Amino acid sequence: MIGLAAGIEMADMAWEVKCREEDMKQRALENERHAIDDARRSVDEKAQQLKVLANQSALIAGFSMVVLVESQIPENINSVVLTFFGLIVAITIALMLVSTLNSTYILVAILRYDCVERSVPFDVFWRRRCEADWKVALRAFSVGVPSFMIVVALVAWVSFWNHQSLYYSASVVTAISLMLIIYWFANTHRKWGDFLLMSEARILTRGMSFAAASKSGSSEGDHSSVDLRDSLQLSSLAIGELSESEMKLKK
Repeated sequence: MIGLAAGIEMADMAWEVKCREEDMKQRALENERHAIDDARRSVDEKAQQLKVLANQSALIAGFSMVVLVESQIPENINSVVLTFFGLIVAITIALMLVSTLNSTYILVAILRYDCVERSVPFDVFWRRRCEADWKVALRAFSVGVPSFMIVVALVAWVSFWNHQSLYYSASVVTAISLMLIIYWFANTHRKWGDFLLMSEARILTRGMSFAAASKSGSSEGDHSSVDLRDSLQLSSLAIGELSESEMKLKK
């Protein structure tokens, strides 16, 4: 009987060891599956960003090329205006081509990344091989947008050169272009430029903002949110601060 009990106990221990080994294998498979899914998700996220940037840059470059080809150049136009017009159009096309080509090459590179083997983690691969070119593409696009607006203003002067209302018509177009350039630098680029150039930039959710505020009280939470925004130099939209009405509803 003693031997039988010892045998049963050893069998139970062997069964537990086997179950534990099976459980460890299953967990390893699940972890590997999650790692593959995370890598694919990261690749898809970067691919979407690159596609948007490449498409918009190519679109503006195409518009600039059409302006250069289709513009009717008067024979008596001032040589300075004509030279400046050609220079700005060429700069705009060059900037947008740099942005498009960089984004396209990076897109092809990350789509070739092996999400199964992952000899190098994707975030390391991105920082070492892609991030510098991504920043160049984004900066080229950021400069190319106001450059394109200057092209729009110059097109008005070239197109209306022989018209009797040249100064009125061209001045209106120039003023609108100038206002858009000011808005671009004062609002859009100022808010998102540095944020998009940050490594691993992430939008902080409203839930995270409220959780930080609820731990130390509403006043201290507001102060910590301000400190966080100042330290990271992010906009209030990126921080995701709660409005006063939302804070009251949360309470």
